[in-house]
Amino acid sequence: MALMEIEFKFHIPAERLKAVEAAMRRGTVVRTRLQARYFDTADQALAAQGIVLRLRKEGRRWVQTVKATGDNALHRLEHNVDLGAAAGGASPTIDPQRHQGTPVGERLAKVLADSGAPLVERQSTDIVRLTRDVRTTGANAAVVELALDVGKVVAHAGTPEQRESPVCELELELKRGDVQGLVALARRWSQQHGLWFSTVSKAERGARLLAKLEVAPAIKAEPPRFADEKDDKLDGRTIQQAVVASCLAQMLPNASEIAAGSTDEEQIHQLRIGIRRLRTALRELAGLDASAGVLDVAAWEPPLVEAFRALGALRDREQIVKLAQPQLRSAGAPEFDPLAGNRAAAGAQSAGDIVRTPAFQSVLVSLIGFTATTTHAEAAKAGEAAQQEQPAPLDAGDARRFLRKRLQRLHKQVVRDGQRFESLPTEDQHRTRKRLKRLRYLAEFAAPLFADAGDGKSSAAECYLKRLRPAQDALGEFNDEAVAMTLYREAAAHDARAWFAVGWFSARHAAGAKACREALGKIEKGRRFWKKRS
Repeated sequence: MALMEIEFKFHIPAERLKAVEAAMRRGTVVRTRLQARYFDTADQALAAQGIVLRLRKEGRRWVQTVKATGDNALHRLEHNVDLGAAAGGASPTIDPQRHQGTPVGERLAKVLADSGAPLVERQSTDIVRLTRDVRTTGANAAVVELALDVGKVVAHAGTPEQRESPVCELELELKRGDVQGLVALARRWSQQHGLWFSTVSKAERGARLLAKLEVAPAIKAEPPRFADEKDDKLDGRTIQQAVVASCLAQMLPNASEIAAGSTDEEQIHQLRIGIRRLRTALRELAGLDASAGVLDVAAWEPPLVEAFRALGALRDREQIVKLAQPQLRSAGAPEFDPLAGNRAAAGAQSAGDIVRTPAFQSVLVSLIGFTATTTHAEAAKAGEAAQQEQPAPLDAGDARRFLRKRLQRLHKQVVRDGQRFESLPTEDQHRTRKRLKRLRYLAEFAAPLFADAGDGKSSAAECYLKRLRPAQDALGEFNDEAVAMTLYREAAAHDARAWFAVGWFSARHAAGAKACREALGKIEKGRRFWKKRS
Protein backbone atom coordinates (compact mmCIF):
# COMPACT_ATOMS: atom_id res chain seq x y z
CA MET A 1 0.00 0.00 0.00
CA ALA A 2 1.53 3.31 -1.12
CA LEU A 3 0.42 6.54 0.50
CA MET A 4 1.36 10.03 1.63
CA GLU A 5 1.31 9.93 5.41
CA ILE A 6 0.23 13.09 7.26
CA GLU A 7 0.91 12.98 11.00
CA PHE A 8 1.99 14.83 14.13
CA LYS A 9 4.28 13.26 16.71
CA PHE A 10 4.53 14.56 20.28
CA HIS A 11 6.84 13.62 23.13
CA ILE A 12 5.03 12.75 26.36
CA PRO A 13 6.76 13.78 29.61
CA ALA A 14 6.92 10.81 32.00
CA GLU A 15 4.70 12.53 34.56
CA ARG A 16 1.97 13.05 31.91
CA LEU A 17 1.83 9.47 30.59
CA LYS A 18 -0.83 8.24 33.03
CA ALA A 19 -3.21 11.08 32.09
CA VAL A 20 -2.62 10.59 28.35
CA GLU A 21 -3.32 6.86 28.60
CA ALA A 22 -6.49 7.53 30.60
CA ALA A 23 -7.65 9.99 27.92
CA MET A 24 -6.91 7.41 25.20
CA ARG A 25 -9.03 4.80 26.99
CA ARG A 26 -12.11 7.01 26.99
CA GLY A 27 -12.76 5.48 23.58
CA THR A 28 -12.28 2.01 22.11
CA VAL A 29 -8.57 1.19 21.97
CA VAL A 30 -6.60 -1.63 20.38
CA ARG A 31 -3.42 -2.86 22.07
CA THR A 32 -0.64 -4.18 19.83
CA ARG A 33 2.93 -5.20 20.52
CA LEU A 34 5.27 -3.90 17.79
CA GLN A 35 8.71 -5.42 17.39
CA ALA A 36 10.71 -3.84 14.59
CA ARG A 37 14.11 -4.31 12.98
CA TYR A 38 15.64 -1.38 11.12
CA PHE A 39 17.99 -1.73 8.15
CA ASP A 40 20.53 0.54 6.49
CA THR A 41 23.96 0.33 4.91
CA ALA A 42 26.96 0.35 7.23
CA ASP A 43 27.62 4.00 6.31
CA GLN A 44 23.93 4.94 6.82
CA ALA A 45 23.22 5.88 3.22
CA LEU A 46 19.45 5.65 3.79
CA ALA A 47 19.46 7.81 6.93
CA ALA A 48 21.48 10.47 5.10
CA GLN A 49 18.62 10.77 2.57
CA GLY A 50 15.81 10.71 5.15
CA ILE A 51 14.76 7.13 4.34
CA VAL A 52 13.74 4.47 6.87
CA LEU A 53 13.46 0.76 5.99
CA ARG A 54 12.11 -1.71 8.52
CA LEU A 55 10.52 -5.09 9.18
CA ARG A 56 7.94 -4.97 11.96
CA LYS A 57 6.01 -7.70 13.72
CA GLU A 58 2.53 -6.36 14.48
CA GLY A 59 0.90 -8.93 16.71
CA ARG A 60 1.44 -12.12 14.69
CA ARG A 61 1.85 -10.52 11.27
CA TRP A 62 4.96 -9.05 9.67
CA VAL A 63 4.92 -5.80 7.68
CA GLN A 64 7.79 -4.37 5.65
CA THR A 65 7.76 -0.57 5.43
CA VAL A 66 9.79 2.13 3.76
CA LYS A 67 9.32 5.80 4.71
CA ALA A 68 10.89 8.99 3.42
CA THR A 69 10.60 12.68 4.13
CA GLY A 70 7.96 14.54 2.13
CA ASP A 71 7.37 18.16 1.14
CA ASN A 72 6.96 19.53 4.68
CA ALA A 73 6.97 18.71 8.38
CA LEU A 74 3.68 16.77 8.20
CA HIS A 75 4.13 14.80 4.99
CA ARG A 76 5.84 11.42 4.81
CA LEU A 77 6.07 9.13 1.81
CA GLU A 78 5.29 5.58 2.89
CA HIS A 79 4.78 2.13 1.40
CA ASN A 80 3.73 -0.92 3.42
CA VAL A 81 3.80 -4.58 2.36
CA ASP A 82 1.86 -7.06 4.52
CA LEU A 83 3.93 -10.26 4.65
CA GLY A 84 1.47 -12.19 6.80
CA ALA A 85 2.51 -14.57 9.57
CA ALA A 86 5.94 -16.12 9.00
CA ALA A 87 6.04 -19.91 8.89
CA GLY A 88 7.33 -21.45 12.10
CA GLY A 89 7.52 -18.03 13.74
CA ALA A 90 10.71 -17.14 11.85
CA SER A 91 11.45 -13.56 10.88
CA PRO A 92 11.24 -12.81 7.13
CA THR A 93 14.23 -11.38 5.30
CA ILE A 94 14.35 -7.76 4.15
CA ASP A 95 13.78 -7.23 0.42
CA PRO A 96 13.84 -3.69 -1.08
CA GLN A 97 12.28 -5.04 -4.30
CA ARG A 98 8.96 -5.30 -2.48
CA HIS A 99 8.61 -1.52 -2.85
CA GLN A 100 9.33 -1.45 -6.57
CA GLY A 101 7.02 0.76 -8.65
CA THR A 102 6.17 3.23 -5.87
CA PRO A 103 7.58 6.79 -5.49
CA VAL A 104 9.26 6.01 -2.19
CA GLY A 105 10.45 2.66 -3.54
CA GLU A 106 12.17 4.39 -6.44
CA ARG A 107 13.96 6.71 -4.02
CA LEU A 108 15.04 3.71 -1.97
CA ALA A 109 16.34 1.87 -5.03
CA LYS A 110 18.34 4.87 -6.24
CA VAL A 111 20.05 5.42 -2.89
CA LEU A 112 20.95 1.74 -2.58
CA ALA A 113 22.24 1.63 -6.16
CA ASP A 114 24.36 4.75 -5.62
CA SER A 115 25.73 3.33 -2.38
CA GLY A 116 26.47 -0.17 -3.67
CA ALA A 117 26.70 -1.38 -0.06
CA PRO A 118 24.59 -4.23 1.35
CA LEU A 119 21.83 -3.73 3.90
CA VAL A 120 22.55 -4.64 7.51
CA GLU A 121 20.36 -4.61 10.61
CA ARG A 122 21.10 -1.43 12.54
CA GLN A 123 18.77 -1.38 15.54
CA SER A 124 15.48 -2.71 16.88
CA THR A 125 12.44 -1.49 18.80
CA ASP A 126 10.03 -3.10 21.23
CA ILE A 127 6.88 -1.00 21.58
CA VAL A 128 3.43 -1.44 23.11
CA ARG A 129 0.97 0.64 21.07
CA LEU A 130 -2.55 1.72 21.95
CA THR A 131 -4.57 2.97 18.95
CA ARG A 132 -7.91 4.71 18.77
CA ASP A 133 -9.80 6.45 15.97
CA VAL A 134 -11.26 9.88 16.67
CA ARG A 135 -13.75 11.69 14.43
CA THR A 136 -13.86 15.47 14.27
CA THR A 137 -17.01 17.15 12.97
CA GLY A 138 -17.95 20.44 11.36
CA ALA A 139 -16.33 22.22 8.42
CA ASN A 140 -12.99 20.48 9.06
CA ALA A 141 -14.33 16.98 9.60
CA ALA A 142 -11.68 14.27 9.73
CA VAL A 143 -10.90 10.79 11.00
CA VAL A 144 -7.65 10.73 12.95
CA GLU A 145 -5.82 7.73 14.38
CA LEU A 146 -4.26 8.31 17.79
CA ALA A 147 -1.33 6.03 18.60
CA LEU A 148 0.26 5.95 22.05
CA ASP A 149 3.69 4.29 21.87
CA VAL A 150 5.59 3.22 24.99
CA GLY A 151 8.72 1.10 24.85
CA LYS A 152 12.36 1.30 23.86
CA VAL A 153 14.86 1.48 21.00
CA VAL A 154 17.80 -0.91 21.28
CA ALA A 155 21.21 -0.78 19.60
CA HIS A 156 23.89 -3.50 19.75
CA ALA A 157 21.25 -5.88 21.14
CA GLY A 158 22.64 -8.89 23.00
CA THR A 159 26.19 -7.55 23.17
CA PRO A 160 28.18 -5.95 25.99
CA GLU A 161 27.72 -2.64 24.14
CA GLN A 162 23.89 -2.79 24.22
CA ARG A 163 22.35 0.64 24.64
CA GLU A 164 18.70 1.64 25.00
CA SER A 165 16.60 4.78 24.57
CA PRO A 166 13.06 5.01 26.03
CA VAL A 167 10.10 5.82 23.78
CA CYS A 168 7.04 7.65 25.09
CA GLU A 169 5.16 9.46 22.35
CA LEU A 170 1.75 10.19 20.87
CA GLU A 171 1.20 10.14 17.12
CA LEU A 172 -1.85 11.60 15.38
CA GLU A 173 -2.28 10.46 11.78
CA LEU A 174 -4.87 11.72 9.31
CA LYS A 175 -6.74 8.72 7.90
CA ARG A 176 -9.21 10.77 5.87
CA GLY A 177 -10.78 14.22 5.81
CA ASP A 178 -9.49 17.75 6.33
CA VAL A 179 -5.93 18.47 7.49
CA GLN A 180 -7.27 21.26 9.71
CA GLY A 181 -9.32 18.69 11.61
CA LEU A 182 -6.05 16.91 12.39
CA VAL A 183 -4.41 20.21 13.35
CA ALA A 184 -7.23 21.15 15.75
CA LEU A 185 -7.09 17.74 17.44
CA ALA A 186 -3.28 17.85 17.69
CA ARG A 187 -3.44 21.30 19.24
CA ARG A 188 -6.04 20.17 21.78
CA TRP A 189 -4.10 17.09 22.92
CA SER A 190 -0.77 18.91 23.12
CA GLN A 191 -2.29 21.78 25.12
CA GLN A 192 -4.27 19.60 27.52
CA HIS A 193 -1.39 17.26 28.33
CA GLY A 194 1.71 19.46 28.06
CA LEU A 195 3.15 17.62 25.05
CA TRP A 196 5.71 19.02 22.64
CA PHE A 197 6.31 18.41 18.95
CA SER A 198 9.18 15.99 18.36
CA THR A 199 11.14 15.44 15.16
CA VAL A 200 13.19 12.50 16.47
CA SER A 201 12.02 9.24 14.90
CA LYS A 202 12.61 5.80 16.39
CA ALA A 203 15.10 5.13 13.60
CA GLU A 204 16.99 8.29 14.48
CA ARG A 205 17.03 7.35 18.17
CA GLY A 206 18.69 4.10 17.19
CA ALA A 207 21.20 5.84 14.94
CA ARG A 208 22.18 8.12 17.82
CA LEU A 209 22.67 5.13 20.11
CA LEU A 210 24.91 3.47 17.54
CA ALA A 211 26.95 6.65 17.09
CA LYS A 212 26.99 7.35 20.85
CA LEU A 213 25.75 10.82 19.97
CA GLU A 214 24.77 12.87 23.01
CA VAL A 215 24.04 16.20 21.27
CA ALA A 216 22.60 16.38 17.75
CA PRO A 217 24.10 19.00 15.41
CA ALA A 218 22.16 22.25 15.18
CA ILE A 219 20.11 22.67 12.00
CA LYS A 220 20.79 25.76 9.91
CA ALA A 221 18.54 27.53 7.41
CA GLU A 222 18.11 26.22 3.88
CA PRO A 223 16.48 28.06 0.93
CA PRO A 224 12.80 27.32 0.30
CA ARG A 225 12.03 24.52 -2.13
CA PHE A 226 9.27 25.34 -4.60
CA ALA A 227 7.81 22.05 -5.80
CA ASP A 228 7.20 23.46 -9.27
CA GLU A 229 8.38 26.88 -10.38
CA LYS A 230 6.30 26.82 -13.57
CA ASP A 231 3.99 29.82 -13.57
CA ASP A 232 0.87 27.75 -14.18
CA LYS A 233 1.40 25.91 -10.86
CA LEU A 234 2.95 28.68 -8.77
CA ASP A 235 0.86 31.21 -6.89
CA GLY A 236 0.93 33.27 -3.71
CA ARG A 237 -0.27 30.45 -1.48
CA THR A 238 2.32 27.94 -2.70
CA ILE A 239 5.05 30.55 -2.18
CA GLN A 240 3.85 31.21 1.37
CA GLN A 241 3.70 27.51 2.16
CA ALA A 242 7.16 26.78 0.76
CA VAL A 243 8.75 29.65 2.68
CA VAL A 244 7.02 28.82 5.97
CA ALA A 245 8.04 25.17 5.49
CA SER A 246 11.64 26.33 5.01
CA CYS A 247 11.50 28.27 8.28
CA LEU A 248 9.98 25.32 10.14
CA ALA A 249 12.60 22.95 8.71
CA GLN A 250 15.17 24.96 10.66
CA MET A 251 13.08 25.62 13.76
CA LEU A 252 11.45 22.27 14.49
CA PRO A 253 14.54 20.03 14.90
CA ASN A 254 16.28 22.61 17.10
CA ALA A 255 13.13 23.23 19.15
CA SER A 256 12.62 19.48 19.53
CA GLU A 257 16.13 19.02 20.95
CA ILE A 258 15.82 22.00 23.29
CA ALA A 259 12.40 20.89 24.55
CA ALA A 260 13.91 17.49 25.37
CA GLY A 261 16.51 19.16 27.59
CA SER A 262 19.40 20.20 25.35
CA THR A 263 21.21 23.39 26.36
CA ASP A 264 23.43 23.49 23.27
CA GLU A 265 24.19 27.14 22.48
CA GLU A 266 24.23 26.64 18.71
CA GLN A 267 20.80 24.96 18.74
CA ILE A 268 19.40 27.90 20.70
CA HIS A 269 21.08 30.35 18.31
CA GLN A 270 19.71 28.59 15.22
CA LEU A 271 16.22 28.41 16.72
CA ARG A 272 16.28 32.18 17.27
CA ILE A 273 17.39 32.70 13.67
CA GLY A 274 14.53 30.45 12.57
CA ILE A 275 12.03 32.45 14.61
CA ARG A 276 13.32 35.69 13.08
CA ARG A 277 13.06 34.23 9.57
CA LEU A 278 9.53 33.01 10.30
CA ARG A 279 8.42 36.39 11.59
CA THR A 280 9.83 38.00 8.44
CA ALA A 281 7.97 35.50 6.25
CA LEU A 282 4.65 35.97 8.00
CA ARG A 283 4.94 39.75 7.91
CA GLU A 284 6.36 40.31 4.43
CA LEU A 285 4.48 37.58 2.54
CA ALA A 286 1.00 38.00 3.99
CA GLY A 287 -0.20 39.95 0.95
CA LEU A 288 0.50 37.04 -1.41
CA ASP A 289 -2.71 35.38 -0.26
CA ALA A 290 -5.02 37.40 1.94
CA SER A 291 -7.33 34.41 2.41
CA ALA A 292 -4.62 32.27 4.01
CA GLY A 293 -5.20 33.78 7.44
CA VAL A 294 -1.52 33.32 8.20
CA LEU A 295 -1.05 36.96 9.23
CA ASP A 296 -3.04 36.60 12.44
CA VAL A 297 -0.99 38.88 14.68
CA ALA A 298 -3.03 38.08 17.78
CA ALA A 299 -2.32 34.37 17.35
CA TRP A 300 1.34 34.19 16.37
CA GLU A 301 3.14 37.42 17.22
CA PRO A 302 3.13 37.37 21.06
CA PRO A 303 4.33 33.74 21.49
CA LEU A 304 7.06 34.10 18.86
CA VAL A 305 8.27 37.43 20.25
CA GLU A 306 8.19 36.13 23.81
CA ALA A 307 10.16 32.99 22.94
CA PHE A 308 12.68 34.97 20.86
CA ARG A 309 13.33 37.47 23.63
CA ALA A 310 13.44 34.89 26.41
CA LEU A 311 15.92 32.71 24.51
CA GLY A 312 17.95 35.82 23.73
CA ALA A 313 18.07 36.79 27.39
CA LEU A 314 19.57 33.38 28.14
CA ARG A 315 22.09 33.35 25.31
CA ASP A 316 23.04 36.91 24.44
CA ARG A 317 24.40 38.05 27.79
CA GLU A 318 26.65 35.01 28.12
CA GLN A 319 27.83 35.27 24.51
CA ILE A 320 28.54 38.99 24.69
CA VAL A 321 30.56 38.58 27.88
CA LYS A 322 32.57 35.77 26.24
CA LEU A 323 33.39 38.07 23.32
CA ALA A 324 33.98 41.21 25.39
CA GLN A 325 36.16 39.89 28.19
CA PRO A 326 39.24 39.01 26.06
CA GLN A 327 39.16 42.46 24.42
CA LEU A 328 38.80 44.21 27.77
CA ARG A 329 41.58 42.11 29.26
CA SER A 330 43.89 43.12 26.40
CA ALA A 331 43.00 46.76 27.03
CA GLY A 332 44.07 46.44 30.69
CA ALA A 333 40.66 46.06 32.33
CA PRO A 334 40.53 44.60 35.85
CA GLU A 335 39.38 40.98 36.11
CA PHE A 336 35.63 41.10 36.56
CA ASP A 337 32.57 38.97 35.81
CA PRO A 338 29.60 41.25 35.07
CA LEU A 339 27.14 38.37 35.38
CA ALA A 340 28.20 37.39 38.90
CA GLY A 341 25.38 37.96 41.34
CA ASN A 342 22.88 38.60 38.55
CA ARG A 343 19.76 37.48 40.38
CA ALA A 344 17.48 38.09 37.40
CA ALA A 345 19.50 35.74 35.20
CA ALA A 346 19.69 33.12 37.94
CA GLY A 347 15.91 32.97 38.19
CA ALA A 348 15.24 32.88 34.45
CA GLN A 349 13.42 30.08 32.65
CA SER A 350 15.50 27.39 31.02
CA ALA A 351 15.54 27.16 27.23
CA GLY A 352 13.48 23.97 27.49
CA ASP A 353 10.84 25.74 29.61
CA ILE A 354 10.55 28.46 26.98
CA VAL A 355 10.14 26.08 24.03
CA ARG A 356 7.68 23.82 25.86
CA THR A 357 5.23 26.64 26.66
CA PRO A 358 1.71 25.84 25.35
CA ALA A 359 1.51 29.13 23.43
CA PHE A 360 4.74 28.49 21.50
CA GLN A 361 3.81 24.87 20.76
CA SER A 362 0.37 26.01 19.55
CA VAL A 363 1.97 28.35 17.00
CA LEU A 364 4.20 25.53 15.73
CA VAL A 365 1.24 23.16 15.34
CA SER A 366 -0.83 25.79 13.51
CA LEU A 367 1.94 26.70 11.07
CA ILE A 368 2.83 23.07 10.40
CA GLY A 369 -0.81 22.58 9.50
CA PHE A 370 -0.74 25.63 7.23
CA THR A 371 2.09 24.15 5.16
CA ALA A 372 -0.02 21.03 4.52
CA THR A 373 -3.30 22.81 3.75
CA THR A 374 -4.80 22.31 0.29
CA THR A 375 -3.80 25.10 -2.08
CA HIS A 376 -6.44 27.24 -3.78
CA ALA A 377 -5.70 25.62 -7.15
CA GLU A 378 -6.02 22.11 -5.69
CA ALA A 379 -9.26 23.05 -3.95
CA ALA A 380 -10.68 24.46 -7.18
CA LYS A 381 -9.70 21.31 -9.05
CA ALA A 382 -11.35 19.17 -6.37
CA GLY A 383 -14.47 21.33 -6.44
CA GLU A 384 -14.29 22.45 -2.81
CA ALA A 385 -16.80 25.29 -2.79
CA ALA A 386 -15.76 26.84 0.53
CA GLN A 387 -12.18 27.20 -0.67
CA GLN A 388 -13.25 28.59 -4.05
CA GLU A 389 -15.38 31.28 -2.39
CA GLN A 390 -12.29 32.77 -0.73
CA PRO A 391 -10.27 35.42 -2.59
CA ALA A 392 -7.79 33.79 -4.93
CA PRO A 393 -4.08 34.17 -4.12
CA LEU A 394 -1.90 36.24 -6.41
CA ASP A 395 -0.87 34.43 -9.57
CA ALA A 396 2.82 33.94 -10.42
CA GLY A 397 3.23 37.24 -12.24
CA ASP A 398 1.47 39.32 -9.59
CA ALA A 399 3.35 37.47 -6.85
CA ARG A 400 6.69 38.44 -8.37
CA ARG A 401 5.54 42.05 -8.72
CA PHE A 402 4.47 42.03 -5.07
CA LEU A 403 7.86 40.67 -3.99
CA ARG A 404 9.68 43.25 -6.12
CA LYS A 405 7.85 46.05 -4.31
CA ARG A 406 8.58 44.59 -0.86
CA LEU A 407 12.26 44.09 -1.66
CA GLN A 408 12.62 47.54 -3.22
CA ARG A 409 10.93 49.18 -0.24
CA LEU A 410 13.23 47.51 2.29
CA HIS A 411 16.29 48.18 0.12
CA LYS A 412 15.50 51.90 -0.09
CA GLN A 413 14.83 52.15 3.66
CA VAL A 414 18.12 50.46 4.54
CA VAL A 415 20.12 52.62 2.11
CA ARG A 416 18.42 55.81 3.36
CA ASP A 417 19.06 54.94 7.01
CA GLY A 418 22.64 54.03 6.19
CA GLN A 419 23.38 57.47 4.77
CA ARG A 420 22.53 59.11 8.12
CA PHE A 421 23.30 56.23 10.47
CA GLU A 422 25.65 58.19 12.76
CA SER A 423 22.99 60.84 13.45
CA LEU A 424 20.11 58.40 14.03
CA PRO A 425 18.76 57.93 17.56
CA THR A 426 19.72 54.62 19.18
CA GLU A 427 16.25 53.13 18.62
CA ASP A 428 16.39 53.98 14.90
CA GLN A 429 19.86 52.47 14.58
CA HIS A 430 18.48 49.27 16.07
CA ARG A 431 15.51 49.44 13.68
CA THR A 432 17.93 49.71 10.73
CA ARG A 433 19.64 46.51 11.85
CA LYS A 434 16.29 44.71 12.01
CA ARG A 435 15.31 46.03 8.57
CA LEU A 436 18.60 44.78 7.14
CA LYS A 437 17.87 41.32 8.53
CA ARG A 438 14.38 41.38 7.02
CA LEU A 439 15.86 42.44 3.67
CA ARG A 440 18.34 39.57 3.79
CA TYR A 441 15.72 36.95 4.70
CA LEU A 442 13.19 38.19 2.14
CA ALA A 443 15.92 38.18 -0.52
CA GLU A 444 16.80 34.59 0.39
CA PHE A 445 13.12 33.57 0.22
CA ALA A 446 12.54 35.24 -3.14
CA ALA A 447 15.84 34.36 -4.84
CA PRO A 448 14.65 31.10 -6.49
CA LEU A 449 11.77 33.01 -8.10
CA PHE A 450 14.12 35.45 -9.83
CA ALA A 451 16.69 33.01 -11.21
CA ASP A 452 19.21 34.85 -13.36
CA ALA A 453 22.88 34.81 -14.23
CA GLY A 454 25.23 36.84 -12.07
CA ASP A 455 28.96 37.40 -11.94
CA GLY A 456 30.92 34.28 -12.84
CA LYS A 457 29.45 31.25 -11.13
CA SER A 458 27.29 33.22 -8.67
CA SER A 459 23.68 34.13 -9.31
CA ALA A 460 22.53 37.74 -9.19
CA ALA A 461 20.81 37.01 -5.87
CA GLU A 462 23.99 35.54 -4.38
CA CYS A 463 25.94 38.60 -5.47
CA TYR A 464 23.38 40.89 -3.84
CA LEU A 465 23.39 38.87 -0.60
CA LYS A 466 27.19 39.04 -0.50
CA ARG A 467 26.92 42.84 -0.51
CA LEU A 468 24.67 42.69 2.55
CA ARG A 469 27.06 40.62 4.68
CA PRO A 470 29.65 43.30 5.55
CA ALA A 471 26.84 45.57 6.73
CA GLN A 472 25.29 42.73 8.75
CA ASP A 473 28.65 42.06 10.40
CA ALA A 474 29.24 45.74 11.17
CA LEU A 475 25.76 46.30 12.61
CA GLY A 476 25.94 43.04 14.55
CA GLU A 477 29.21 44.06 16.21
CA PHE A 478 27.86 47.56 16.85
CA ASN A 479 24.75 46.12 18.52
CA ASP A 480 26.78 43.65 20.61
CA GLU A 481 28.93 46.47 21.94
CA ALA A 482 25.85 48.57 22.73
CA VAL A 483 24.35 45.65 24.67
CA ALA A 484 27.68 45.06 26.41
CA MET A 485 27.90 48.71 27.45
CA THR A 486 24.40 48.50 28.95
CA LEU A 487 25.30 45.26 30.72
CA TYR A 488 28.47 46.70 32.26
CA ARG A 489 26.68 49.91 33.19
CA GLU A 490 24.13 47.83 35.14
CA ALA A 491 26.98 45.91 36.79
CA ALA A 492 28.68 49.17 37.82
CA ALA A 493 25.84 49.77 40.27
CA HIS A 494 27.28 47.05 42.52
CA ASP A 495 30.93 46.84 41.37
CA ALA A 496 33.01 49.88 40.39
CA ARG A 497 35.36 47.73 38.29
CA ALA A 498 32.69 47.70 35.58
CA TRP A 499 33.27 51.41 34.84
CA PHE A 500 36.44 50.59 32.90
CA ALA A 501 34.36 48.59 30.40
CA VAL A 502 31.70 51.31 30.20
CA GLY A 503 34.35 53.87 29.30
CA TRP A 504 36.08 51.56 26.83
CA PHE A 505 32.88 50.76 24.92
CA SER A 506 31.79 54.42 25.01
CA ALA A 507 35.06 55.44 23.37
CA ARG A 508 34.49 52.94 20.54
CA HIS A 509 30.90 53.98 19.85
CA ALA A 510 31.54 56.73 17.28
CA ALA A 511 33.98 54.62 15.25
CA GLY A 512 31.50 51.74 15.26
CA ALA A 513 28.69 53.95 13.95
CA LYS A 514 30.96 55.23 11.17
CA ALA A 515 31.87 51.67 10.17
CA CYS A 516 28.15 50.84 9.95
CA ARG A 517 27.47 53.85 7.72
CA GLU A 518 30.29 52.91 5.37
CA ALA A 519 29.21 49.26 5.17
CA LEU A 520 25.57 50.20 4.54
CA GLY A 521 26.67 52.61 1.80
CA LYS A 522 28.09 49.73 -0.25
CA ILE A 523 24.66 48.09 -0.52
CA GLU A 524 23.39 50.85 -2.82
CA LYS A 525 25.97 49.95 -5.48
CA GLY A 526 24.86 46.35 -5.75
CA ARG A 527 22.66 45.15 -8.58
CA ARG A 528 19.15 44.41 -7.32
CA PHE A 529 18.43 40.93 -8.61
CA TRP A 530 14.65 41.43 -8.54
CA LYS A 531 14.70 44.34 -11.01
CA LYS A 532 13.93 43.64 -14.64
CA ARG A 533 16.71 44.33 -17.09
CA SER A 534 15.82 46.92 -19.70
